[in-house]
Amino acid sequence: MIMATATLATQPLPVLPEGWAGEKDFNPIGSLSAATQRTIEPVGPHFLAHARRARHKRTFSEDDRIQAQEAAKKVESTNDDEISEPEDPMDLQRDAKDWKSQDHYQVLGLSKYRYKATEEQIKRAHRKKVLKHHPDKKAAAGVTDDDNFFKCIQKAHEVLMDPVKRRQFDSVDEKADVDPPSKKQLAKGNYYKLWGSVFKSEGRFSKTTPVPEFGDENATKEQVDEFYNFWYNFDSWRTFEYLDEDVPDDNENRDQKRHVERKNTNARKKKKAEDNARLRKLLDDASAGDERIKKFRQEANAAKNKRRLEKEAAEKRALEEAKAKKEAEERAAQEAEAAAKAEREAQKKAKESAKNAVKKNKRVLKGSVKEANYFASGAASAADVDAVLGDVELVQGKIDPEEIAALAGKLNGLTVADEIKSVWSAEVKRLVEAGKLKEGDAKSLA
Repeated sequence: MIMATATLATQPLPVLPEGWAGEKDFNPIGSLSAATQRTIEPVGPHFLAHARRARHKRTFSEDDRIQAQEAAKKVESTNDDEISEPEDPMDLQRDAKDWKSQDHYQVLGLSKYRYKATEEQIKRAHRKKVLKHHPDKKAAAGVTDDDNFFKCIQKAHEVLMDPVKRRQFDSVDEKADVDPPSKKQLAKGNYYKLWGSVFKSEGRFSKTTPVPEFGDENATKEQVDEFYNFWYNFDSWRTFEYLDEDVPDDNENRDQKRHVERKNTNARKKKKAEDNARLRKLLDDASAGDERIKKFRQEANAAKNKRRLEKEAAEKRALEEAKAKKEAEERAAQEAEAAAKAEREAQKKAKESAKNAVKKNKRVLKGSVKEANYFASGAASAADVDAVLGDVELVQGKIDPEEIAALAGKLNGLTVADEIKSVWSAEVKRLVEAGKLKEGDAKSLA
């Protein structure tokens, strides 16, 4: 460690030159303050680098080289517990041209993270792989093999650092999938935990977030319904263009280019349909063995049966009440029918009686004009008789039975022609005034 020493530096102020133009107009407004002695310590990375070189007696180039080596070692050892995956010998022999078939996560040593790997983890893994497989480093170590794997590393870094390309690769990364549990696994393991892992993996493709969890045996019916409704209407962003056949970049062969594009489009649609069918089967299998659904169905059936029994009991009571009501209504109807029959018979008798009374009263009316000799001075001719009787019929047709009875009451017992004529004349006048007869009608009675 080099100890710093304080040095007092004396620096006088410069003297103004003779004939200075501002000398005439210069008026000092103050004076300089007295000097203050302070201790200054050297600090910063440059001083530390100087102290390091002085301590170890290194030149600038020697120190830079040693610092670079230590930095490289530090990068290699950083988070070695996170990125410590052994390299696959098959990857080391991979042809860089066949980059589409390579596992980018495995190439960078991120197999256990895959779609969960952060951008920082990808950068760190890439640095580590580059430091190990850079062609210059291999050449310095005497290794003269090709740089195919280094190109694979660079391609993996390019794909995984591009959000669009990474999503395309994640869409077809089957190694990130969690296989559905077998019957043997379900017999030994936790049903909800096993299936929960499957749907948690599938949830990475959901456009809608958050994705409902599968839950456990204590989940409510609302939670279970929400889960299955979400997945049976799952909206996936998963695409399959990563598997597209390369479109030839040849402007002269446009037909071939269009053919390949159509072929890729159809292949994507087919893979999308197959993926939807696969997901639907997962849901069907999970729901088929879900004890919660069975329990909720049993509870629903019990409630349904309870409602059915209550409904049957209510229907039975309603039938009994309806039967009693019907019997009461039948008795009431019979009684009403008997009363109505008696009423009808009474009305019939009254009607017949009234009818007979009307006939009797009409006979009185006709008898009155006959008693008055049909209002003729001598022997009444057939024409006189027909005229008077016709007018009597006309008047009778214009008045109701009560009025007929009233008119008959007035005529009953009269024998004098003038008195009879007076009664008829008054009746005709009343009917004319009432608008039931026109002026000049029944003139033989007026």
